[in-house]
Amino acid sequence: MTPERWIEIGRILLTGAVALLYWQQLVPLYLLWAAVALGLYPLVKTGLIDLFTERKIGTEIFVTIATLVAVFGGETVAGAVLMVIILIAEFIAELNTDRARASIKSLIGSVPQTALVREGSAERIVPIGAVKPGQVVLVRTGEKIPVDGVVVSGSAAVNQAPITGESVPQDKTEGAQVFAGTIVEAGAIDVRTDKVGGETIFSRIIALVEDAESERAPVQKLADRVASWLIPVVLVFLIGVFLITRDVSKVVTLLIFTSPAELGLATPLVMIAAIARAARTGILIKGGLYLELLAKADAVVFDKTGTLTANKPEVVRVESFDPVVGEEELLRLAASADRRSAHPLAKAVVQGAASRGINVPEPASFEQLQARGVKATVEGRAVLVGNPALLTEAGVAVDRRPEDVGRTPVHVAIDGTLAGIIYISDTLRPGAREAITALKESGVKRIVMLTGDNAATAKAIAADLGVDEIKADLMPEDKVAAIAELQKKGLKVAMVGDGVNDAPALARAEVGIAMGGGGTQAALEAADIALMTDDLGKIVAARNIARRSYRTIQENLWVGVGVVHVLGITAALMGWIGPIQAAFIHLGPDVLVFLNSVKLLRVRIHGV
Repeated sequence: MTPERWIEIGRILLTGAVALLYWQQLVPLYLLWAAVALGLYPLVKTGLIDLFTERKIGTEIFVTIATLVAVFGGETVAGAVLMVIILIAEFIAELNTDRARASIKSLIGSVPQTALVREGSAERIVPIGAVKPGQVVLVRTGEKIPVDGVVVSGSAAVNQAPITGESVPQDKTEGAQVFAGTIVEAGAIDVRTDKVGGETIFSRIIALVEDAESERAPVQKLADRVASWLIPVVLVFLIGVFLITRDVSKVVTLLIFTSPAELGLATPLVMIAAIARAARTGILIKGGLYLELLAKADAVVFDKTGTLTANKPEVVRVESFDPVVGEEELLRLAASADRRSAHPLAKAVVQGAASRGINVPEPASFEQLQARGVKATVEGRAVLVGNPALLTEAGVAVDRRPEDVGRTPVHVAIDGTLAGIIYISDTLRPGAREAITALKESGVKRIVMLTGDNAATAKAIAADLGVDEIKADLMPEDKVAAIAELQKKGLKVAMVGDGVNDAPALARAEVGIAMGGGGTQAALEAADIALMTDDLGKIVAARNIARRSYRTIQENLWVGVGVVHVLGITAALMGWIGPIQAAFIHLGPDVLVFLNSVKLLRVRIHGV
């Protein structure tokens, strides 16, 4: 508890004690008025600041008016008790907000404040603020990694849940990237520092979560607008009630139940809890605005390469045309020719041979031809591996058309004759099919795949995924146009991409989701939502968190505020309750809104 909170407690206790003593006729009236003035001070101060800086009549002025009407209308004790209970309600709301914010850090974790730095043959413990990029930090079993960096020696199993949400520790060896705030569960590693302090991914996550309220959701802005125009309407209504009934007690009772205090609580607590829950799962949401947009999205657009596919081409079929050269021999000779090539397709051929246990010899000669393929001599045989243009230019007749039009064909010629075709395909990212199915079940009407690949390859991938629409042969600007076309049809679009190449499309969509932000600052900057791993299931989790939070806000507004207040106003008009009973009942919506909001930190959500 902060000193400010203790001051509030003291103010509440003093005001309540004086009201009790006055009720027992142990203190004079002027002392009660002094206590009321002391209690009203923070409310009046906040209310006047809102009035003159934001031109808004806030809840604080509303409560002040209710208290003054009661005190000067003859309901002095009721007015004092009312103010005390309202102060208690305000205190509970502020305390609960403090706890919700504190839970963010407890959920995510913390970073060590010192680091064990190696300098030559010596080691010393230094404050984290003194560690500089390039220095080597030692981390042992059970310790948290204090910096972002690269492992330069040692090996360890690292729990990356605070950053990526992965529940299984990841093996880290030399060359692997590690993040501040993650935990070495077994082993020991030396880490070369890349980023420290506020520059680390961990610190950026904390900052994004803490600042997330600045991007307020439309429903939150609506609640604020409703509160601003509701107060003048209510004041006119209450003046009318007083003119008709001349009953100050009834007016004070109505003032309590027409206060829009809970409207101000209905959404912020939900947003804080939902964004904290998402961050714990490895999903960074940059504000309540994007939570609501994702909840309402009815079209999801995916980039293909690197998003729906793993961008790791692999050999899926070998077709031999020469009865003397079987499939295994064809792959062996092709892999030998491709062995020195850095082209992704060449690497796939070499890996395909290795995965089949084929021994691949070194070529006697090798030449790479740009945009064509490779020419090599393997065991005295002339081997060409590449596209039809390579073979045609070498005088080889290409008289066979690829049968598998959905895969990338790599033609192989041996000693001047077309010997066969190796078919290569990008692999689907694990969980892609399940993620798309889950998104459709969540209410997404249309799943679209965008790609720069040819239509045949795109259709082959799409057939395995179950997407609704394919757009192929696209340039980056074409992807933006494709999203605009969906929006013209009235669809609210969420775009999923890699956060760098797809930045224009991510910006065009209502909400942009970047995959694999765990190691790229660009991904954090480019999108509204960043997934810290390449797990497509995180998209489903983000969607479910967004929908659950939006539903929780609706529950807060309709049940926590609407129902309770309507029943209270009815009871007041019928004369069933008075000011003091109303003040106690008024605590109900505050408690309901809080409990309903913070349950997002713990409640089971599918996919999370």
